[in-house]
Amino acid sequence: MQLNEIKPGLQYKILSQTGPVHAPVFVMTVEVNGQLFEGSGPTKKKAKLNAAEKALRSFVQFPNASEAHMAMGRTLSVHTDFTSDQADFPDMLFNAFETSIPADDPFYLASISNGSFNSLGIEYPLLPSPVPNLGQAPLPLVPSPFISPTSGKNPVMILNELRPGLKYDFVSESGESHAKNFVMSVSVDAQSFQGSGRNKKLAKARAAQAALSALFNMQLDQAPSSQPIPREGLQLHLPQVLADSVSRLVVDKFSELTDNFSSPHSRRKVLAGVVMTTGTDVKDAEVICVSTGTKCINGEYMSDRGLALNDCHAEIVARRSLIRYLYSQLEYFLSNHEEEQQTSIFTRCENRQGFRLKENVQFHLYISTSPCGDARIFSPHEAGMEDQGDRHPNRKARGQLRTKIESGEGTIPVRSTNTIQTWDGVLQGERLLTMSCSDKIARWNVVGLQGSLMSYFTEAIYFSSIILGSLYHADHLSRAMYQRITEIEDLPQSFSLNRPLLSGISNSEARQPGKAPNFSVNWTVGDQGLELINATTGKDDLGRPSRLCKHTLYSRWMRLHCKLSSTLRIKTVRPSSYHDAKQAAVEYHSAKHALFRAFHKAGLGAWVKKPIEQDQFALGT
Repeated sequence: MQLNEIKPGLQYKILSQTGPVHAPVFVMTVEVNGQLFEGSGPTKKKAKLNAAEKALRSFVQFPNASEAHMAMGRTLSVHTDFTSDQADFPDMLFNAFETSIPADDPFYLASISNGSFNSLGIEYPLLPSPVPNLGQAPLPLVPSPFISPTSGKNPVMILNELRPGLKYDFVSESGESHAKNFVMSVSVDAQSFQGSGRNKKLAKARAAQAALSALFNMQLDQAPSSQPIPREGLQLHLPQVLADSVSRLVVDKFSELTDNFSSPHSRRKVLAGVVMTTGTDVKDAEVICVSTGTKCINGEYMSDRGLALNDCHAEIVARRSLIRYLYSQLEYFLSNHEEEQQTSIFTRCENRQGFRLKENVQFHLYISTSPCGDARIFSPHEAGMEDQGDRHPNRKARGQLRTKIESGEGTIPVRSTNTIQTWDGVLQGERLLTMSCSDKIARWNVVGLQGSLMSYFTEAIYFSSIILGSLYHADHLSRAMYQRITEIEDLPQSFSLNRPLLSGISNSEARQPGKAPNFSVNWTVGDQGLELINATTGKDDLGRPSRLCKHTLYSRWMRLHCKLSSTLRIKTVRPSSYHDAKQAAVEYHSAKHALFRAFHKAGLGAWVKKPIEQDQFALGT
């Protein structure tokens, strides 16, 4: 029936009947465009279906869509939408001939005619024709209406049909014993493609999928909740290729820093890191920082001199490490050595008021699991193929601001009243509340990751992508990161609502068993090794302040402020305290309050602030 829709009036002929009367074998033939196809089966009908299936599958032998449609004797508009409910061909085209999909095989292929995929009701273009070895140049979209009647086949089988005799090479093996990661590569048409997975078979399949995606525009068909959501604006990399590369880089760096995970400091529940890319090729990416941690400070250890880390969750520590890196890059720019100046990622703004990142410099945040709070609370398990997204998007709990609780894990919704915490209240035993990681990252998507002090020197800096190693659900993560505040109003001109690439990875990280350690580690490029911080006290085990604490970063800021007083984006007298310095960043605070209003207007609660006393410190003389 499906073949008849494409080529009406085909004649099927019986070629032979063999076997005993109780188990006959019929052979039927059908001629399509001058080529004869045979099918066999226990009945004439099944033999006929088998012949039609072979005729349909033969079309995949053609290297591109136009040749396949020429073989079918028809033309097809590039605007045909194979996902549309209003398609002008049967909804179940080809489906009668698909083989069943093994439950443990995550691969089955489908193509969408306009080279796009649909997630959350939005269409996003996919970039064609990557450059070799994981690179991707930003090229104009060339739609390819390829139809693959091979659904259900492993990518290795399909690629072998298209390019027989390919050889797969083992590239590397990494990861902890319970979460091994293998990388395999295959060369097709003088281009090399890599894939990674928890075993070599899976890595091989992903290398084949990368080649199919690049050369034949055959995309991995994923459940909507598993699909990457590309960032707004110029996409410099293939989403899945970028996500897998960033994940591998961060995990490999952590392995290097912990003697292949043998160090006692390698114990962790959550690993985070930031990777920087400076162009279209992810081979040139650099790990800027890595961190671990899942705990917050106990209220009695709060510091009124900025000497303790309040929040030691891995992604929060990673962002503080990135700010530390940004300070060092500004210091390089101001160096007397020309070599150091040129290695800096900063350049002066055209009006010579402040600095901006050099073109194509992007930062990518990796977190080994979904951030606590709104992104994680509704994503306790990995998305399965049957997961069609959030079935209850309008429930009141969706999008609510949530806080971490002192001396524990997990989050609770913010209270509807009394969101002010006092210094004496916390010291007398009131539990110290800290906003969840989901809420903090949403905040960075408005005010930037650089913070208020850094905004004296640079315009807002945003993450280009947020990549999760496990528990990625497109609906929940996108809501937590930016969808719940799309109605934000009155943002200052230099700020915007950032919509970064959101993606999981091909080889989801295994759940980390055991009790969460009470420490957090951090490393930033240039450091000799890891710094170990006791999450309960916010300092190291000898009571020394972290290199990431407010006091240390404020000291670096003050030195830069003195050197750059004539070219600052914010003109002000030398501040007398850390609090005064932050408050003088008027535009930054205007953007922050616009965010708070957006949360409140959406009925998602009020932002809980720390006691003001912790910021009212000055640097010692």
